[in-house]
Amino acid sequence: MLKYDASRGFPGLFLPALLALASCGAWETGTAVLWTDRPEFVFYAEQFNAGQDRYKIEARYFESPAQKLTESGEYPDLVAASWLKSASTRALFRPLDKLFKNETVSQNAFYPRLLALGNIEDRQYLLPVAFNIPAIVFARDYSTPPSNPFTIDMQEIMDLGKAYNTAANGVYTRMGFSPSWNDEFLFITAMLFNTGFRESSPIAWDPLALEQAMIWVKKWITEANTSIQAEDDFAFKYLYDPPAKLVSSGRILFTYMDSSEFFTLTEERRANLDFRWIAEQDVIPLDERSVYFGIHKKARSGKAAEAFTQWFFSAETQRRLLESAKAKRLLENSFGISGGFSAMRTVTEQIFPQFYPSLLGHMPPESFLSPPNILPRNWMTIKERVILPYLHERIRHDSKEEIRSLERRITDWYRLNRE
Repeated sequence: MLKYDASRGFPGLFLPALLALASCGAWETGTAVLWTDRPEFVFYAEQFNAGQDRYKIEARYFESPAQKLTESGEYPDLVAASWLKSASTRALFRPLDKLFKNETVSQNAFYPRLLALGNIEDRQYLLPVAFNIPAIVFARDYSTPPSNPFTIDMQEIMDLGKAYNTAANGVYTRMGFSPSWNDEFLFITAMLFNTGFRESSPIAWDPLALEQAMIWVKKWITEANTSIQAEDDFAFKYLYDPPAKLVSSGRILFTYMDSSEFFTLTEERRANLDFRWIAEQDVIPLDERSVYFGIHKKARSGKAAEAFTQWFFSAETQRRLLESAKAKRLLENSFGISGGFSAMRTVTEQIFPQFYPSLLGHMPPESFLSPPNILPRNWMTIKERVILPYLHERIRHDSKEEIRSLERRITDWYRLNRE
């Protein structure tokens, strides 16, 4: 028998054998660690663990798994989170193509454009999990519903909103809609004008498209609602209640929400509301926080990680997860799968309407779904602290030269927040 002698180290014949055992997975544990920024995955891990006794998933919640992956020196077996597609994180995952080849996960089950974002040089490193869609919400008993049963474009939002306005002595008492009420709506408008924010050094976009979008918004404001001051006065006087309540009361015609926000309203509140997906020229821009899933290339528990992957990316599994979440009343606070529509087409198109009946006749056309470009992992911080404030300020000035440029703001932010 070979024995370890501390004074001499491992015997020469023992070390190669040890490495061989390690390479074939002899030391692999049955427990895989999953990092996530979606609390739903803690529930999914519990369901997986309860359903079999061969493997275990230990789910750990972090506010930004993408940042922790690149800064901590630690790594998990699995990650399910946003911002995994950035240059600093996507290289940390192992290819998943063999799951497609073995047909343990169906490549055709996914929305193709979502799946493509996880593909690098013809190898699939990340799988899409969930996405959300921007929507315009209005009262179900509104007498002049939008012309299309699925979508609504900017011009129709403006026209219907303008027609809904009511004023007394030059002061609005009822207003259909204003893009100035929600900075996220301004951002959606910029996306529909093909501004195309994307990861670069650090961020790139089409400044001309962005300026055209802001000019369009300013024209909308003056043509439909007189002025930005009139809109701000109306907002100060009336927009203190939740948007859904304002719509139901008739004070406003439209409000902006994304699909997650809408479908986590109470059933009683949703019963009085209808919606259309925001689109322009057959394009529905998806929320940038889409969730993706990957197996770390240094995963210690590869078999457990693959077992969970195969289990989770099954339409039947996701149907059971929705059933369990509904039974535990978790769907009251979290929409669908991991807070959004499932990236698996069958689940979204056939199973979701069973749990969300208002989706019947409202399913988003697959060809319209347009994922955002790849963005840096700190995108949401930059967006919330720099880009949205710029849009908010831009529509309140006649010329972009009157305010500090977006380029300068982003440069200054990075200078003051070096990571």
